[in-house]
Amino acid sequence: MKTTEENYLESVKKQLAYYKKLGDKTFDQLTEKELLWQYNAESNSITIIVNHLWGNMKSRWTDFLTSDGEKTWRKRDMEFESVIRTGEELQEKWEDGWECVFKAVNSVDKNNFNTPVYIRNEAHTIMDAINRQMAHYAYHIGQIVFIAKMLKGAHWKSLTIPKGKSGEFNREKFSKGKH
Repeated sequence: MKTTEENYLESVKKQLAYYKKLGDKTFDQLTEKELLWQYNAESNSITIIVNHLWGNMKSRWTDFLTSDGEKTWRKRDMEFESVIRTGEELQEKWEDGWECVFKAVNSVDKNNFNTPVYIRNEAHTIMDAINRQMAHYAYHIGQIVFIAKMLKGAHWKSLTIPKGKSGEFNREKFSKGKH
């Protein structure tokens, strides 16, 4: 039987993979110009949001169990500058950030689960540190999806159940005996 810690970590890995997949499916629908689009000078483009996520991921998850999650080498203010210029650069940072996340999460097990994790010199349980990051990533990936939906309009392809199709989805799901 799995421990509570093992069940939690399995759930975390599924949720993180889900959020990454939402981003992947969103990027697939956008042109390079759309990835760089900003509503105004004060708003963030998708590339800026990805750059911020990358910086946060690298800082929080590098040496996750052994060093503060706010690294001295992090340049957070630069994360909100237009430094990503191409879709290829966006993909490189996106994948690099997620690789760091999954490597760190995969390093956690029942033997080190009670190790305190520090973020900005504040102690967190592993669960609190991971939940904090998952909420942060969901927030920003939601922004990415929202921007993309505005840009694509009627050409947007739903990432989950299309609008107005819940009944159809549920009938199909339940007719197959899956609950």
